[in-house]
Amino acid sequence: MSSVENIGPQALPDLQEQVERIIAEAARQGASACEVAVSLEQGLSTSVRQREVETVEFNRDQGFGITLYLGQRKGSASTSASGDAAIRETVAAALAIAQHASEDESAGLAEPSLMARDLPELDLYHPWAITPERAIELALACEAAALDTDARLKADGTSLSTHQGCRVYGNSHGFVGGYASTRHSLSCVMIAEQDGQMQRDYWYDINRQGEALADPAHIGRHAAERSVRRLGARPVPTCEVPVLFCPELATGLIGHFLSAVSGGSLYRKTSFLEGTLGQQLFPSWLTLDERPHIPRALGSAAFDADGLATYAKPFVKDGELVSYVLGTYSGRKLGMPSTANSGGVHNLHVSHGDDDLDALVKRMGRGLLVTELMGHGLNLVTGDYSRGAGGYWVENGEIQFPVQEVTIAGNLRDMFRQIVAIGSDVEWRSNIRTGSILIERMTVAGR
Repeated sequence: MSSVENIGPQALPDLQEQVERIIAEAARQGASACEVAVSLEQGLSTSVRQREVETVEFNRDQGFGITLYLGQRKGSASTSASGDAAIRETVAAALAIAQHASEDESAGLAEPSLMARDLPELDLYHPWAITPERAIELALACEAAALDTDARLKADGTSLSTHQGCRVYGNSHGFVGGYASTRHSLSCVMIAEQDGQMQRDYWYDINRQGEALADPAHIGRHAAERSVRRLGARPVPTCEVPVLFCPELATGLIGHFLSAVSGGSLYRKTSFLEGTLGQQLFPSWLTLDERPHIPRALGSAAFDADGLATYAKPFVKDGELVSYVLGTYSGRKLGMPSTANSGGVHNLHVSHGDDDLDALVKRMGRGLLVTELMGHGLNLVTGDYSRGAGGYWVENGEIQFPVQEVTIAGNLRDMFRQIVAIGSDVEWRSNIRTGSILIERMTVAGR
């Protein structure tokens, strides 16, 4: 059985018609305004472990969520059912919630004039006609390549998944927009064991196009090499040194920044960057800009969760914060216009230099290369940052030995200002596109 069904662009007209029926029912029941998101999704996933098949799963889901308004009162409800009865009941449930909600002067749809008009084609739909048998074969090949790399390895799980879906959003201003998309991934996790020590590491790839995923053998071997390389890890004495975040973790640092300049954190006054618009937060060479219309990119979108057209723009230019990240509601709470970012940022590009990871290690000289983070030690109110970390100790510009059982600490405001360089090894598998980030100084707490 193939995982490819009729959940492509051909499903959009039916979903759009359903959105229109829901909006009409909301008006019939007395809502002054409403917005609806309808989705239809399906996927195939398989996992293997120690050369045996663990799971093969096929899922197909559908449903819709509605938010409606009675003046400045809001109510929301969702269901996985379909049909006229489900529509009537779900609208009634949202209406009952709205009747008991408090009035909120910021509640309501975005202005009609701001609705997206011309939606660009972003080439997000690439179904993968892969059978369960072939999915198992690829996952087993990935794991086998890893296990055959070194006798000290055992498998902790290899997974392949393929997903496709359609989503349509509409509101009572007359806006209805939808798109079909796909996402496929292959990941491998290995455990290396020697002298009573066990180390786990991984590798993966993700792409809109299944055929464009990295070779399974390459993913497996890379996961194996990363795991074996971690053997012999030990703590280091407490010190203050430069810290280099590999690309997969550097995305998290930029993600913390986005959280701090997002409307929800700002109007709730729970962000250490409240009131910093127009201030220099990063080195003058650094720019963060959104590029939402890149074809086939994982974060691309033609419109945001409010129906506003997305557009390219900077959030940080020459190190200065030039824009917050706002949706319609948070913008109203702050007395500012929406930046068409309800639901988040789309394809954030972080400016970078020409040095790859190896060159940044040499440039760092002495310090810690971080390849693993643990815990959730971030206080967004103060910017204080403290995380358990693992990685590699660097001396004289060369990796000396693996490190574990240490904590790295600092304050994000200081860390952002102290970014020395960003590498050319850009992480393309994320909505945040950044290379390795070298920070001038952090506290590394060890033994």
